[in-house]
Amino acid sequence: MIPDRIIEQGTLRARDGRAAVEVRLPWYRALPASCISAAKLTIDGVEAPTETLRWEMNGEEFTFGEMTTNTQEWWFPTDSAVLSGDLALDAGEHEVRVDLTLYIPYIIIADDEVLHIEEHDTKTMTVRQAEEALA
Repeated sequence: MIPDRIIEQGTLRARDGRAAVEVRLPWYRALPASCISAAKLTIDGVEAPTETLRWEMNGEEFTFGEMTTNTQEWWFPTDSAVLSGDLALDAGEHEVRVDLTLYIPYIIIADDEVLHIEEHDTKTMTVRQAEEALA
């Protein structure tokens, strides 16, 4: 719905072989963690391994498996989440792509199916090492 705003410009960080970027909800209403079905983090054409992906929101970090049944944590359109994964980055500019798959629980499209959306965004930005980001 609002895919060009998924990646927060200027938020690419790297530390100890992990890359992270802040992402925004491409939907107009809040969703529980259980509706964040999947994500991909790709930098300069290299995709972070799925098993290393982590999702941070509301000060808590989760694997996608942990979010499957989590209806306690919510992602709000005004809040950024952090998507991270194992990718070593050199200094300089990088092309960052984020793919998201979300389920919209209140839009029923069949007897046993709710709407799911697949959105992506790509931005070029300069990586900040974690120490720089804290300064």
